[in-house]
Amino acid sequence: MGSERQKRMRALGMRLRGLRTEAGLTGAVLAQRAGVGQPTVSKVETGRMVPSADVLDRLSRALDLDESTAREVRTLLAAVEAAADSDPVSDDDAPAGGVLDEAVRSARLVRSFQCVVLPAMLQSAEYARYVFASAPNSTPEAVGQAVAARVERQGVLYEPGRESVFVLTEAVLRTWPGTPALMLAQLDRLLAVESLSTVRLGIVPWRRPVPLLPRHGFTLCDQRVVMVEAFAGERMTADPAELAAYEETFGRFEQAAVFGGEVRDLLLSLMEEFRGMGDLVTP
Repeated sequence: MGSERQKRMRALGMRLRGLRTEAGLTGAVLAQRAGVGQPTVSKVETGRMVPSADVLDRLSRALDLDESTAREVRTLLAAVEAAADSDPVSDDDAPAGGVLDEAVRSARLVRSFQCVVLPAMLQSAEYARYVFASAPNSTPEAVGQAVAARVERQGVLYEPGRESVFVLTEAVLRTWPGTPALMLAQLDRLLAVESLSTVRLGIVPWRRPVPLLPRHGFTLCDQRVVMVEAFAGERMTADPAELAAYEETFGRFEQAAVFGGEVRDLLLSLMEEFRGMGDLVTP
């Protein structure tokens, strides 16, 4: 971990660990008080995860920081985010995806657009396994841990007071790993999630032109940060100009998408296609 961004992540983590030690708290107790996972506290303190602004605020309140100290740690987080444009997010102990999952978990409003891979919060365990296994330098143990963590974090979809809006191109549902049986289970999950009052699922169907050619997926967490996803990893930015551009882009794809009954009909139609493929296995 030698980049400027990673050095700033370590500085933030060391400061938070020092404050926790001064408060006489264990990582588990701090996590419980802040309402976050204990692994989150550990990864933030060791500089392997960037906390969202909401998670940092929760930790600050749980540590009972005065305004001066709370402002200090917010400044350290801002320094990390300022370096995000040139350095991809990384995690030495797990495949890519954990930072995105944690940012989504801490947000009250999530808007995600995807043109190739399903959004993290909608993936079945087997679909997620293929996603993590395709990451560079992945290991079976790390993939298993990442899949379990992702599935656990998906519980936020059911929490009242949260809103999640997902917009996909139909290509996402036709770019599939594994077997038709895997995709049948995945599409069945999408049908279940689409019925939740906390979720809006939109699909831009083949028959509609896209408002602009998409180059990658991205996820807006509240109106604070955007996570941009690429082959090299995830890039998080809070730059106001970039946020505004991605919000506009999301709005354009949202307008092009179908929702409700049209989405359910499309999913059921795709399920019939996958059933017709029998036991086909991808190479």
